[in-house]
Amino acid sequence: MSPERAPLTPPRFTPEIVTDQLRDGYWLEAPDIDGDGRPDLFGYGLRLGEIYWYQNGADWPRRMVTDGFRMPVGADFADISGNGSPDIVVCYELYGPIGTIHDPDPAGGKIDWIENPGSPDKDPSRWKRHYIGRATGMHRLRVGHFTQTERLEVIGLPIVAEADVHAVLPVVLFTQPDDVHQAEEWPMTVVDDSSFRMIHGAEKKKGLIPGSDLDSILLASDEGVTWLYYDQTGREWRKVLIGEGETTQFEQTGFRGSGDMDAGGLGGDRFAYVAALEPFHGNTVAVYVKDAASGGDTHVPAEQATWRRMLLDVYGDPNENGEGPGHQVVCADFDGDGDDEFLVALRGPWPWQGVMYYKAIDARNGVFAKWRVADESVARIAAADFNGDGRLDFATIAYSVQNYYVAKDAKLMLYRNAI
Repeated sequence: MSPERAPLTPPRFTPEIVTDQLRDGYWLEAPDIDGDGRPDLFGYGLRLGEIYWYQNGADWPRRMVTDGFRMPVGADFADISGNGSPDIVVCYELYGPIGTIHDPDPAGGKIDWIENPGSPDKDPSRWKRHYIGRATGMHRLRVGHFTQTERLEVIGLPIVAEADVHAVLPVVLFTQPDDVHQAEEWPMTVVDDSSFRMIHGAEKKKGLIPGSDLDSILLASDEGVTWLYYDQTGREWRKVLIGEGETTQFEQTGFRGSGDMDAGGLGGDRFAYVAALEPFHGNTVAVYVKDAASGGDTHVPAEQATWRRMLLDVYGDPNENGEGPGHQVVCADFDGDGDDEFLVALRGPWPWQGVMYYKAIDARNGVFAKWRVADESVARIAAADFNGDGRLDFATIAYSVQNYYVAKDAKLMLYRNAI
């Protein structure tokens, strides 16, 4: 690290309420729903089954997508219909009557895509639902091109199995059929059914596979942080273990490994480090960096690197359920210097609540500057340039989920970048 490094510029974000008094909150994404070139928002909680989108503008008008889901959980978006507008893909019916990870619905874990009508002037409360497929315990999904670029694919990631909360899970792949409007379901293949338990975090990444433009995926599970990608040359899926995660709390909480993560870029290396919240619903923030023993070059390919875990912070003690306040990590270049910072979403209670912003000073030695940039309860973060000024802003939705944590004064917030 050069001693002439410029002084750090503290991050500044201006808060703005998109909507308050949420009855429940959990998921948030930021696609351009109406095609005006500005990111909008869609979000929801698990209890009511009401999915809304919020149109980017002065007062963020809210429109209902549908109210017909039982317990929608993870989501993503892509133009599945081919009309140029992003459609919503959501998994639902995760749990049974008890409503916890110990109670997966044996007939649930379904995935639908919801067809964007293409204009906010059309009846937005009646977006049409189309079935994709299912696997018990479905909790996260990502849409992209993971094995080829001709058709969209959906990776489905259960969190628990019917047999046991810590049983081995199947990672499945659904491939877009010829006629997405008439298909009864999408063809499904099993990617892996012997490697992962309790998958909680999943992040789609492009540009990480050397010599390939396919998407790959980072997983946070009992096993820790794993990079999963398809090798086109060998025609097989490959797993790269980045690190085993948090293991010291297992006797106390019953949880181990990682809960969520994202990969950050530094100095032109798009896979320079991985920031993680650990374990499941964890209280620990750690980073994984390429060890100098890998050859001293931070640009060494991830699958050839030796990764070293360094603990940055512990936010409170696990509660009576063995859970901490952490729920999501997002890596992105917020200050425009070419390197990625990362945000940590904390659900609460106070003071373990809000968004923490980490800036790498000397990543190889685990030196990061840290600031609190939001105070509200946060389940999920969606980063996008909402006002078109060339700087990344971020939005948050409160964590308000029965049987886990219900935030006080739950809000959907926008934080405009003022760095």
